[in-house]
Amino acid sequence: MIFDLQGNKLITNGFVELHCHLREPGFEYKEDIESGIAAAKAGGYGIICPMPNTKPVCDNLETLRYIKTRANEVGGVKVLPVCAMTKGLNSDELVDFEALRSAGAIAFSNDGRPVENMETFKRILQEGKRLGLVMMSHAENTAFSPFDNRSEYTAVERELKVVEEVGGQLHFCHISTKESLELIRAAKKKGLNVTCETAPHYFTLCGRHDEARFKMNPPLRSEDDGLAVVEALKDGTIDAIATDHAPHSIEEKTKSFDEAPFGIVGFETAFALGYTNLVRTGHLSLEQLLEKMIDNPARIIGVEPFGRVEIDLDKEWGVKASEFKTKAKISPFEGMKLYGKIIRSQYV
Repeated sequence: MIFDLQGNKLITNGFVELHCHLREPGFEYKEDIESGIAAAKAGGYGIICPMPNTKPVCDNLETLRYIKTRANEVGGVKVLPVCAMTKGLNSDELVDFEALRSAGAIAFSNDGRPVENMETFKRILQEGKRLGLVMMSHAENTAFSPFDNRSEYTAVERELKVVEEVGGQLHFCHISTKESLELIRAAKKKGLNVTCETAPHYFTLCGRHDEARFKMNPPLRSEDDGLAVVEALKDGTIDAIATDHAPHSIEEKTKSFDEAPFGIVGFETAFALGYTNLVRTGHLSLEQLLEKMIDNPARIIGVEPFGRVEIDLDKEWGVKASEFKTKAKISPFEGMKLYGKIIRSQYV
């Protein structure tokens, strides 16, 4: 990791985003690859890994190649797609892992449609182990409402049992509950090959909000869960900070809370939220924050960091979603005062 601190100016590698949504192909009215890359660049990212819940689903070579070609046409930020684990994200038919990896898939996930058939999940991990692949889990048990902590931690529990049985590398996305973190901490002590991420909203916000701009999945949790996330960042149980950048149109995100879709944007606020709420409060050192945004996510997917970013650490700024580069100009952090402003991003 490049780490050069010159007074209040930080020069470091571009951040590595394990978990985001670019929406193209199929949902370009929410975001497209060009606007998503612009937002990522504004947030200091050098590498981003978009999830496969596009239309068509990124479970085939044609869609994967389309995403990579469009990203190369736009240029700048490296786009390393995550492909689906199962055909259509809703079946028990496994994708052709080997062919997709050879064509550039960096990892595999069913994202918001988690595999709940544990026999299918076992076959997925066995293939992952055989081929040396990274599998990413949106741990959710649909027997419970996503607003119930049991939805997450019972899914983590059952998936860890499969990892213990068959092995393989499993990465848990956007972990948000105290109970899940206790299970993952214990699994790591056993030596299981598991990693996990959280997102800035889980250590910055808590409680139930009535506005749809606060609606994401997993949802915001209790203050106790938020404190547990901070402790897990400090002790290394949480390896990485990802954004789960998930744009929707203004029309969708200004509906009632119950009617609006899950998902918020995160590229353009992530570093400042971490720096303001973790580093300036003394929970993490600056170097530890960068490890969770650069080194650790790069290690998890087996890549080298890319790009260079310059940041004014003393710069205070207020979040104005209207000035975002993403198409989804609405944020739960609207008006929040933050420190750490991205000055420029470079890609060579």
